[in-house]
Amino acid sequence: MELREGNGEGIDTWEEVILIYNAALKMIETRMAILNDEFQHVHQYNPIEHIKARIKTPESIVKKLKRDGRESTIENMIKYVNDIAGIRIICSFTSDIYRIVDMLGEQRDIHVIAVKDYITFPKTSGYKSYHMIVTVPVYLSDKTVDAKVEIQIRTVAMDFWASLEHKIHYKFEGDAPEDIKTELVECAKMVTDLDARMLKLNEEILTIIREREE
Repeated sequence: MELREGNGEGIDTWEEVILIYNAALKMIETRMAILNDEFQHVHQYNPIEHIKARIKTPESIVKKLKRDGRESTIENMIKYVNDIAGIRIICSFTSDIYRIVDMLGEQRDIHVIAVKDYITFPKTSGYKSYHMIVTVPVYLSDKTVDAKVEIQIRTVAMDFWASLEHKIHYKFEGDAPEDIKTELVECAKMVTDLDARMLKLNEEILTIIREREE
């Protein structure tokens, strides 16, 4: 989080950090709702199924800083933890993911500072999602603050797989048995196949509808 005005003094309590990051989440959620409505108006189609937003807990932030060998200070939280504020955008089809990425990239006041395309390049675990770190301006009464937000974009099927993998990771404290890891990878391949088949089916349906309207 960077202050456009002033030297950063005053942003020194957890409550103030939460205030700013909650505002950033609201801005992203509102922007995506507007873009979704516009897409419906122009194309008669909603690319976004639903949106989830969350603020990382203080315990998770402290754990992440300690893992990186950093002191648990407000300054370090703001500077080094990119996912204090997180938005997850769930789509029906893989093609929707890249539509949303393009729409976000065209917003003048949303600045993309990092991306990780785990759809084109999945993790070895099978995890697939599109991650973006962006900054959005939060306008307070006496200053404007650029706050970082992590955006994850994935299909419904990818989200289902990721949710199960997350639960397994914590149940086994990151050390699941090899047979479970192997099964998860196989399930991830099935998810990829399902997404591809559903996208193909949707395209066939749209083609039939267009031909009937001509």
